Amino acid sequence: MAGIGQLINKEAPLNLALGVVFDTERKKVLIAKRKKQAQISGLKWCFPGGKIEYEDDLEEAIKNKIKEKTGLRVESLGSIFAETHFRNEGKMFSIYYLCELIDGKEKPSEDFEEMKWVSPGEVEDYFKTELHPSLREYLKDLG
Repeated sequence: MAGIGQLINKEAPLNLALGVVFDTERKKVLIAKRKKQAQISGLKWCFPGGKIEYEDDLEEAIKNKIKEKTGLRVESLGSIFAETHFRNEGKMFSIYYLCELIDGKEKPSEDFEEMKWVSPGEVEDYFKTELHPSLREYLKDLG
């Protein structure tokens, strides 16, 4: 008989924490270009972040993921949006955090081939998947 942990993990979605890293001086948002195909078809450009575990402290996890993926130190200003995706690849739950750039030297991880600072209004020009209207509106208000 399977244990409860095995049953929960079988049904659990992939959980992602993603950072909308905002440089307040330049009024720009950081996006990254993936080297490999993402779990969402057509997603080449993305917000930096990554997989989180149920036991993770979310505020610390997003700061650590961004440091690991970009070389930049950020401060999380809190979650701004969450959504569940139902794709052929399975269920995914994404939490987006507004993160303020503190310092650091840009150094893309092996997951990314390029990082770029763009105005909040330009984000959709790079993303080939549709942004949720609430996230699109939030980005528009940053600009």
